[in-house]
Amino acid sequence: MSELSPPDDDARPEYTDALPEYAERVLDVADRIPPGRVMTYGDVAEWLQEGGPRQVGRVMALYGGAVPWWRVVRADGVLLPGHELDALGRYRAEGTPLKEAGRAAEGHLPRLDMRRARWDGGEHAQGHT
Repeated sequence: MSELSPPDDDARPEYTDALPEYAERVLDVADRIPPGRVMTYGDVAEWLQEGGPRQVGRVMALYGGAVPWWRVVRADGVLLPGHELDALGRYRAEGTPLKEAGRAAEGHLPRLDMRRARWDGGEHAQGHT
């Protein structure tokens, strides 16, 4: 069992009956990440003490639309391909730390500032807005 507190029995009725248990756990972690913060795919797997970045990525690809998907990211801070503009708008609205593209990368999108944006799970998401 993970160190996370167990979800309420009636939590996420829109998908709990249809998803594998691992997917529910991944989505629960994604839902707990505070606005303006991120976890990598590997961070989520490590927190759950199960699976790895690829398994978490697969869950997010299949079911991530039910949670704040933009808060589960690649370790290099590159925005999710195909969803860059949507994610960037959400990061800016939430105040997520970004590294703006330099002059050499003109025309390129910023990356997440992983040093400042990464969440270690030590804070409670419910206390952030």
